[in-house]
Amino acid sequence: MTEFTPLASLVGGAMIGLSAVLLMAWEGRIAGISGIAGRLLPPYRDGAFTSRLGFVVGLIAAPLLVATVTGGEITQTVSSNIPLMVVAGLLVGFGSVYGNGCTSGHGVCGLSRLSLRSLVATLVFMSTGFATVFLVRHAIGA
Repeated sequence: MTEFTPLASLVGGAMIGLSAVLLMAWEGRIAGISGIAGRLLPPYRDGAFTSRLGFVVGLIAAPLLVATVTGGEITQTVSSNIPLMVVAGLLVGFGSVYGNGCTSGHGVCGLSRLSLRSLVATLVFMSTGFATVFLVRHAIGA
């Protein structure tokens, strides 16, 4: 069962929004995680490597900081089905390349800019996510 966490979700959403606004204000860039992470690999096209690395390190460090401050435990459930994880990773990678962005780029930044392309992309990936959860939980019987 999924735990209901409205306060943590509100704070997390506000922090994602704030980071997207700050990145746009300081760098003039959209906070699309797939683009930021992908541009950490060569060939380097501009001089923003350090800020991209800082953004990704912040994504990794944030849960560790929260756990340290609250004394809580970091819990994450990941499937042990390796072939499923490989297929899922390839589908997500293909989708972010084919869709010209990821959930953060389209869902957070694109929708806030009233981009029609981002609205369509967000509807597609959310519908796919809903269908996947339904199939895994009900039709397939996981």
